[in-house]
Amino acid sequence: MGPQDLVAATREVADAMPGVKTHPLPYETETDAAQVVRDSPADIDVFLFTGIVPYELAVAAGALDRPASFVTYTGAPLLNAMLRLLRDGHDPSSFSIDILDVGQVEETLREAGIATSGAHVLPYRRGLTASDIVEFHRERAAEGVNIAITCLRSAYDVLEGDITVVRLAPSIHSIRYATQQLLAAVGQARSDDAQVVVGLCDLPAAAEADLRRETSGLGSAVVASSGGPFVLFTTRGPLDAATSGFTELPLVAKLGAVHGTVRIGFGVGGSAAEAEALAKRALGRAGKLGKQAAVVSMRNDIDLTLSGTATKPVRRPSLSLLSQRAGLSTATLMRLRDMLAEQDEPTVTTRSVAAALSVQQRTARRLLNRLERAGAAQSTGRQGLEGSGRPLVTYELYL
Repeated sequence: MGPQDLVAATREVADAMPGVKTHPLPYETETDAAQVVRDSPADIDVFLFTGIVPYELAVAAGALDRPASFVTYTGAPLLNAMLRLLRDGHDPSSFSIDILDVGQVEETLREAGIATSGAHVLPYRRGLTASDIVEFHRERAAEGVNIAITCLRSAYDVLEGDITVVRLAPSIHSIRYATQQLLAAVGQARSDDAQVVVGLCDLPAAAEADLRRETSGLGSAVVASSGGPFVLFTTRGPLDAATSGFTELPLVAKLGAVHGTVRIGFGVGGSAAEAEALAKRALGRAGKLGKQAAVVSMRNDIDLTLSGTATKPVRRPSLSLLSQRAGLSTATLMRLRDMLAEQDEPTVTTRSVAAALSVQQRTARRLLNRLERAGAAQSTGRQGLEGSGRPLVTYELYL
């Protein structure tokens, strides 16, 4: 994402890297960044911005729900600007420059044998606008600094013609580095997503049916053990989504209101044995917190206490990750999301899904079961039918 010309240059580099397929998201001005993110295709795994300003604007607007990063402009881009100035007959020893850190600029200049005393730097800070950047360069020009170097196209467009201005562009190396960092982040997220989770639930035997119903959103299997706690098996991804990033577990309060004592311990590990050992530790810690408590234990002595009531909307995974988790195509998930947007009711049935996707009801049932196991659907009741026929199960989808 970025201005049209930088998007094209960045794609040329990134598309040549193994395992990368890019999608262009150009904007007219950096202030459009957040809306461009919101309007982007759902099957995008990560966002790579051509600079820090649009990235920070998207972050500030809360628009980013997937890994994202930006290309930096230090090192080679700045040296290229120095060479262009020399080629055009300008003295590069005195200039104003924006966005970059003072230390980064001085280090690059020293390596190139250029004096640093003539560098006037406006470092990036949150809230910095194109107008602020233009004003900075004009003030320096009024003081006799006649060369401006900017990282922002909108500032370049305003300054061009008034003073000598050079626009920085990311180097091939910086694009490759930023892309590799994003690939590593996605790989780590997917690796974490697949970690094994064992849950130990200490509650009365009579609560089994309620436990199975309330944990359906975790995509978990529930096993009743003789004389011991109920055992849940799932993976980290659905647990992360259902607990809003390991912060809350509303089912504790729901089950507690009916059955009194409810203590749950989740263990997250690389194997079932490791997860079970951590779950025992978590259950022990939950027992010390009161009659209604839930704890998640991970490696490195990390123990997270979950709130028993919902305090914020449940955080859901991106459609691309959900596609892998549920074994469904992203196109199918997008059609379901469009279906939800077009209807008045928040729930669906096998019949309504079958009609929307033009498939048979048994196919729709399998699809909803997969979404339920992946933590993206939850049965909410039954819908009676007129005449003969069994009632339809209603589901709430989290897309």
